[in-house]
Amino acid sequence: MERNQLAPYIAIAIGVVAVSTSAIFVRLADAPSSIVANYRLLLAVLIMLPYVLWKHREDFKHISKQDWYYSTLAGVFLALHFILWFESLNHTSVASSVVLVTTQPIFAFLGGYLFFKERFTTGAVFSMIIAFTGSVIISWGDFQISGMALVGNFLALMGAIAVTGYFLFGQNVRKRLSLMTYTFVVYGISSITLVIYNVLLNQSFTGYTGETWMYFLALAIIPTFFGHTLFNWALKWVTASTITMGILFEPVGASILAYLVLDELITWSQFLGGVIVILGLMLFIMSTTRKKRASVVNDKSGIK
Repeated sequence: MERNQLAPYIAIAIGVVAVSTSAIFVRLADAPSSIVANYRLLLAVLIMLPYVLWKHREDFKHISKQDWYYSTLAGVFLALHFILWFESLNHTSVASSVVLVTTQPIFAFLGGYLFFKERFTTGAVFSMIIAFTGSVIISWGDFQISGMALVGNFLALMGAIAVTGYFLFGQNVRKRLSLMTYTFVVYGISSITLVIYNVLLNQSFTGYTGETWMYFLALAIIPTFFGHTLFNWALKWVTASTITMGILFEPVGASILAYLVLDELITWSQFLGGVIVILGLMLFIMSTTRKKRASVVNDKSGIK
């Protein structure tokens, strides 16, 4: 493979390692989960602000009312995703939480079925059953250890559903706005949502240690810019399904980091369930990718 062909895959590998650190930084930060989520997005927005004002300030004049509406919904769902997922990490293991929140592609396809009348293939249904079987194994094993772990697993699944809402509401807006403008708008709206949420909960925005502030900043930079930004860059050369396949290895990276940094061991049920979930997701992505390719071929040939 030539160097320029290899570069996107190197970027994906770096991105997977970067997003794998997210759960670790959340666990290390000595602050409420909603505050951690708030500063992850707020600091990311502040870092982007100078560049957006320099290069993209004219873009804001061309955002329609409808795009503002859907961007606001996307931002609210993104805030909800981080609240639910970060809180899940307070109740269950990193391995269980990250595996379950990674089931997002399935919920996205279910959303497409409900709202856009997309059809399932037999392979997609079979692979979803496999993935959810793995989720049950993880949850059952965690329940044997602690009832609160089951609560954490449920929150992680709710976080996967919430991030699906973020993608469904934002996907059309993203087509009309530049990546940086769209990201800045949605992160900004999500930050405002989290500020309001934390004010209502009477959470303190100050009084955290310097070490915790470092974890806030690390969350804003490493998983965001060295993770998702690299994924978006790689999309120029590889398919979205390739990126999604790469992201499926986030639970593996997060579990290894949790073992090295947090001394968190993986139980047999987490290992077995995690392997089954990832296998099911891989089969699901391959099945839905083949369906999309077939639809494109049929459309080009005039077949309905």
